[in-house]
Amino acid sequence: MDRGVVLLEDTEMHRRLLREAKEHAVGADTDLVLLVTLTEEEYEETHEMLDTIGSVEHTTYTDDQVLTAATNVAEELARDVLADGAVSYEIVPRVADEKDRAETVVTVAEETGSDHAFVLGRRRSPTGKAIFGDLAQHVVLNFDGYVTLHAQ
Repeated sequence: MDRGVVLLEDTEMHRRLLREAKEHAVGADTDLVLLVTLTEEEYEETHEMLDTIGSVEHTTYTDDQVLTAATNVAEELARDVLADGAVSYEIVPRVADEKDRAETVVTVAEETGSDHAFVLGRRRSPTGKAIFGDLAQHVVLNFDGYVTLHAQ
């Protein structure tokens, strides 16, 4: 593994996924890209909040600063799981609606030179396994690298 991209949210399952990605990264002596996605609505809410703060402070916040403010979840997860410093990481925030998250994983992996993707999949019935999850399925079928699926 040259580098791994991990799609993160603030859930216990994502903490487990990050621990697994850490084990791979330590074994391969490489780093991780922590991908955080916000929906358009979440992005707008964060932007409005920062605009309100900015009006009181007589300053303005850029779009990049809005995305940076939204990376707090990933930073907290990284501090908890990667605190020992065995793995270096960078946090990459993106705006992507639910239907676009899978393509965002593939795109960020390509942009960052990642050859391994870590995502959560859903437990499915035997019938559901035939089409085992929109996000997971899209990443597996469209990413030109290794994919680790961790079942929820």
